[in-house]
Amino acid sequence: MESVGSPLPATFAHPRSLPTRFLPAIHPMPSSYKNRFPYRPLPQSYSLPWMPSTYYKTAAIKPTLAAFSKSSQGITAGEKLPSVSTRTTVFSRYTPEDWYKSNVTTSRESETSQKNAERLRADTSRMIDDKYQQTKKTQVESTKNLGVRATDIAFWKSELCHELDEMIGETNALTGVKTRLERALAESEAPLQVAHECLLHREKRMGIDLVRDNVEEQLLTEVDVIRSCREKMQQFLDKAKAQIMSNRAAQHNLEKDLANKQVAHRIDDRCHHLMNSSHGISYYRGVEQVDATISVPESWAKFTNDNILRSQSERAACAKLRDNIENMLVVTASEMWRQFNAVNVAFTNRIAETADAKRKIQTHLAKTLQEIFQIERNIEAIQKAIRDQGPPLKVAQTRLDERTRRPNMELCRDTAQLR
Repeated sequence: MESVGSPLPATFAHPRSLPTRFLPAIHPMPSSYKNRFPYRPLPQSYSLPWMPSTYYKTAAIKPTLAAFSKSSQGITAGEKLPSVSTRTTVFSRYTPEDWYKSNVTTSRESETSQKNAERLRADTSRMIDDKYQQTKKTQVESTKNLGVRATDIAFWKSELCHELDEMIGETNALTGVKTRLERALAESEAPLQVAHECLLHREKRMGIDLVRDNVEEQLLTEVDVIRSCREKMQQFLDKAKAQIMSNRAAQHNLEKDLANKQVAHRIDDRCHHLMNSSHGISYYRGVEQVDATISVPESWAKFTNDNILRSQSERAACAKLRDNIENMLVVTASEMWRQFNAVNVAFTNRIAETADAKRKIQTHLAKTLQEIFQIERNIEAIQKAIRDQGPPLKVAQTRLDERTRRPNMELCRDTAQLR
């Protein structure tokens, strides 16, 4: 038997290793437990609040141990109050050196924790300042970008407004020219009908007067000229209608783009004037993860620029078409008027020729009638003269008949016989 408190030989035979912890947990040995006293839990109230005074008041109650009896030996090990062995108590003690080392280590760990805490507080404060400055800088840049964006939208909006006004004016001008063209096309129907009626009436001429003269040639030319002018007018009228449709399509794109620009400018201008103290700001969870954009600044500017370029192209084509229509109206009017004057000159000349021929014929007719009258009178005079020569003829024939009765040699062919 070893005396209580005497050192063990194994303790001095081997060097003592330093524990990883300076305050290791005391592990009770099961062999030192003696099941002699029953375990009785300390009376405590779990309904009391967790306060230090309550804790100490509850812990101050001394537990009572029941008297040892044979009936208590049947209680299990978990319900018995363990007893501490003297041998185990000796083995669980620490040396003063361990205690000092533990205190030094605890102090060092505390100082390290304090330094880490101070460093963490400094880093946290510096991080807060950095994040505040970064947030402020980002907000300033975002506000500046919103201002630039609003300025860009205002610029393109003004360009769209200017182009839209120009397009509306050009479309109205083309509509006016189209109205004039329709009126000119309707008015050209009457000269064509007149030319056709003139040709139909000239077919009623008779005899040698049914001639293909200069008037008929000019009338046929006038019909061809009017038909050609009407075809040109109809072609330009179709082009004007198609151009008006193209202008309205470009105008619709401009108006739609302008309406979108106005909404975007109102939204960006409101966002540009928002501040941290503004009303209506709130949290919108997950809004930064929603990407509803469908364009980039380059494609956005290109879209509006393409609309403006298309409108300008349509306006240029519209202006060129208006000039062509104006020139065509002037040319066709000049051609029809020139042909109209040519037909009138041909009619005037033909009428003059016909009137002169008629006058000459009438003169010759009068002379002919006069000659006929004179001839008729001459015939009557001749007939009277013939009638007047009847008695002398009778006398002469009677004399000749009587002289045929002369006898023999008296039938002489003398001068009286010859007369």
